[in-house]
Amino acid sequence: MAASSGRGSPHDSRGVYARPVIDIQGLHKAFGDRVLFRDASARVGARDRLALVGPNGSGKTTLVEMIAGLQEPDAGEVRVPKDTVIGYLPQETDALRGRSVLDEVLSAGQAMTEAGHRLEVLQRELEEGGPDERLLAEYAHLQERFETLGGYSLQAEAAKICAGLGFREQDLGRRTEELSGGWMMRVALAKLLLAGPDCLLLDEPTNHLDLESVVWLEGFLRTYEGAIVLISHDRELMNGLATRVVEIEEERLTSYAGNFDAFVEQRALRAERAEAAARNQQRKIAQTERFIERFRAKNTLATRVQSRIKALEKLERVEVPRERRRTMGLWFPTPPRPGRAVVELADVGFSYGDLEVYRGLSLAVERGRRLALVGPNGAGKSTLLKLVAGALEPASGERRLGANALVGYFAQHQIEALRPGNTVLEELERAVPPRVEVKARDLLGRFLFSGDDVKKKVSMLSGGERTRLALARLLVRPFNLLCLDEPTNHLDIPSRDALEEALAAYEGALVLITHDRHLIRSVADTIVEVEAGRVRVYEGDYDLYLYRKERQGGQERPEPAAPAKGGASEAKERRRAGAQQRARLRERREAVRRVEAELERETAELGRLEEQLADPGFYAGAGPEVGETVRRHGEVRERIARLEAAWERAALELSALEASG
Repeated sequence: MAASSGRGSPHDSRGVYARPVIDIQGLHKAFGDRVLFRDASARVGARDRLALVGPNGSGKTTLVEMIAGLQEPDAGEVRVPKDTVIGYLPQETDALRGRSVLDEVLSAGQAMTEAGHRLEVLQRELEEGGPDERLLAEYAHLQERFETLGGYSLQAEAAKICAGLGFREQDLGRRTEELSGGWMMRVALAKLLLAGPDCLLLDEPTNHLDLESVVWLEGFLRTYEGAIVLISHDRELMNGLATRVVEIEEERLTSYAGNFDAFVEQRALRAERAEAAARNQQRKIAQTERFIERFRAKNTLATRVQSRIKALEKLERVEVPRERRRTMGLWFPTPPRPGRAVVELADVGFSYGDLEVYRGLSLAVERGRRLALVGPNGAGKSTLLKLVAGALEPASGERRLGANALVGYFAQHQIEALRPGNTVLEELERAVPPRVEVKARDLLGRFLFSGDDVKKKVSMLSGGERTRLALARLLVRPFNLLCLDEPTNHLDIPSRDALEEALAAYEGALVLITHDRHLIRSVADTIVEVEAGRVRVYEGDYDLYLYRKERQGGQERPEPAAPAKGGASEAKERRRAGAQQRARLRERREAVRRVEAELERETAELGRLEEQLADPGFYAGAGPEVGETVRRHGEVRERIARLEAAWERAALELSALEASG
């Protein structure tokens, strides 16, 4: 869904992307007593790939809607240059009805479609009526405009974008009203990409995409010629695309150079420096207050006391970032030890009516293994997961459970099956099996439902809260095989990180479908490729799978990975190179921390010496101690200057090393 600003149509702007920046100045926005932005400012350059981050509810969607012109700020302004075209993809879209998929996508190039239709009409008139100077002139002018707009390649480009987003060729003629909400979002995204606006505003564009479509979208956006403002919880997408991260924090907008990982490092370093500066400032304030209190009654020092009182009043206090919000305290209970094979599918066949999905399928999930199912949309990944989990029964062949096997299954339909009229506590208690003791409130607290939150109706929960509740229901018994279908949908990055850490520490087996590449890289030790009813197992991690797929040839590699030499040694070589890079980063970070710690000690010493020198009683007798203290004071000041220069060098080296990694 594209919302445009300015007079030109989206395709009028193709090739004219180098426009001035979008300028956000002094922005204020509140809903009732809840303030989202207070004097917030930021800029979006003509080639920016800007990732907008912040906790759920911090105002990310509100900000992009103000850029798109769909909301107005309470104060301040969002300046969009004249004739700049803004394209906006919201998290949800209205139903698009009355056309085929391809025609709906092509409608994004309305100017081209109209020009192409008029060309056909003129051509028929010229063929039927013979040469006509007026018609010939109009035909020549219209043909030139059509070619300039890229009209001859429009349908091919639309089909290419649709294919990248997972539509098969036979889907392009389907009526849009036949599509689910997720596929409707793909149509809206395809329209926006085909329109090619000066600035793309994308709010969670990967929520309804599978892994292959996410990889394709990242590649498309990397070569996009306009600006991009992205809201996403997909760490890999932000790392691969973003050149700048803007964080919504304490009602302000703070900009960081680089991708998401660089932002995390810079934010942590900034917080450490702010805390150190605040501690130093508090020490100096305490010293000044002691001086004032001690010498307030001395007439001879009244001027100096008043001077310090005024200095304290004018002092701008160092602000320390607030403590980060709570995250899920998630861990899976230790499961009972199963047999070697937890679940086996033996010569399984399965069909949906006349559509055969699998024939002669065999797959074993062994104790402790971590399988990630990958493959194009419609290949049968969810069906395979349901067969493993026991949510579907094979039409032929056999599903065998191993000794002591306990299988837990999570999928999006389970979120939809939550009873809207129940409270959070009631929904969790409904999942507790007989004779199993669960401290429901404690468990919900680990999933960030505390206090009166447990009394909220399911109907009032956000998408992220419903996902957390559905995950909590998985923890009421200790499963030794988890089957998870897109468990990170609607979760923010801190919650995704908590789930990732819990799955990494989980002692059971795992079968996973996700479009979150970071999660696959973190937990999977085996990749199961599913395509057209065929299943192929690749031992090793996701990067090794990508490398082997590239070596097989015959298809474009889905995303870049480190070069390697062959077999298991390639993965080992890449892991060793990665470990070396991480070791260098740790060494540089430790160097920065050492300098900062020494700088803090010397600054404290300088404060102590200055306090000593400020004490009139210290000069009584004017002995050698005074001269020694003055000398030490000068030495400490010189050391602090050297340490500040050393810190700057170390910080620059760290920044360069992070950029190279």
